[in-house]
Amino acid sequence: MFWPDISGLITETTKEPAPQKEELTLRAVPYGQLDGWQSDDMRGSVRAFQRSCRAMVRRDDDRGVGPDARMGTIGQWRGACETALALDADTLRKDDARAFFQSDFTPYLVGNGKTSEGLFTGYYEPELRGNLTRDGKYQTAIYLKPDDMVSVDLGEFSEELKGKKLVGRLSGNSLKPYYDRAEIEGGALSGRDLEMVWVDDAVDAFFLQIQGSGRVVLPDDSVLRVGYAATNGQAYYAIGRELIERGALTRETVSLQTIRKWLHDNPDEADAVMNTNASFVFFQPLKTDPDDPDAGPLGSQGVALEPGRSLAVDRRFHAMGVPVWLETSDPMNADRTFHRLMVAQDTGGAIRGPVRGDIFFGPGEDAALFAGHMNRTGQKFILLPKVIDPAQWPDQ
Repeated sequence: MFWPDISGLITETTKEPAPQKEELTLRAVPYGQLDGWQSDDMRGSVRAFQRSCRAMVRRDDDRGVGPDARMGTIGQWRGACETALALDADTLRKDDARAFFQSDFTPYLVGNGKTSEGLFTGYYEPELRGNLTRDGKYQTAIYLKPDDMVSVDLGEFSEELKGKKLVGRLSGNSLKPYYDRAEIEGGALSGRDLEMVWVDDAVDAFFLQIQGSGRVVLPDDSVLRVGYAATNGQAYYAIGRELIERGALTRETVSLQTIRKWLHDNPDEADAVMNTNASFVFFQPLKTDPDDPDAGPLGSQGVALEPGRSLAVDRRFHAMGVPVWLETSDPMNADRTFHRLMVAQDTGGAIRGPVRGDIFFGPGEDAALFAGHMNRTGQKFILLPKVIDPAQWPDQ
């Protein structure tokens, strides 16, 4: 799943700790060290964990749950998952939800080498108004992935280029860069039947590309869920930085909301500003879980996200489905705590590092407000089943 955090759209107002060698460290701690553990309502966390467990228990017991052997095997998680799946999250009491996690898991403070502080941002699911045909106010297209895009894994040609790729299109015998945003908005893809849906607001369409997934409400009030399919391979540029350089906003005033307002208030300049970001995202329709139609979009684990309880993490270090106790500050008030139990269920290109995290706030304008202001430092603790023995871990 493509979930770039909103700080990439703006410019970060909270700086991450100084760059260092990335190394996941884990240190067992007592529950008494988790500030706010006794007051958090974890029923949403149970619901999120149940979705992860349904995916996990389908795998073989000897499979690792993630990239780090310390996270254990499916067999070591199966007992906790079976207990969780037997719970009724809709009728569960708060105390019983907390008791489940506390009885089955041990918390571990997550560190990056010698530091346990990291950056936590937020994302949300945009909601747009759209139509399946171009008509009236519906004039901005959400595009499907073009069939002439070519992706080249450069690591197959050189070890030094491992992890890098090129995206382009064939022109005769040459590979050319794929069309940039300005070219696509100017009609480079017209006439190819790639328009999945038409929406009524070009600014909303731009923000949909930043988030990578969203809901399009059609005229009959049905909902089309759309998700990331591909990008054009062009470099991403933060338009918040562009507006600061133009003097339209300052570092102190820039936010998702102020950027959106400026674009709407300055329609004659909005296209030019948005086109400074050459990157363009293509989408695909997403299926809705028939047993859970109101659930969030699918995260990287392939399960529906739970608003306020699903966390995107760096998959190089963390396993999907692992409960995470998060201690940071409220997005709207830095003096207020934001301490709650979440579940690692997603990832994103901007989420890099052992202590990094991106909080899914859900759909709609309220979620956008919280996500747009979430840029705080903090700590996180992962919860591992008690059957995992740290004495068997390799030396850290």
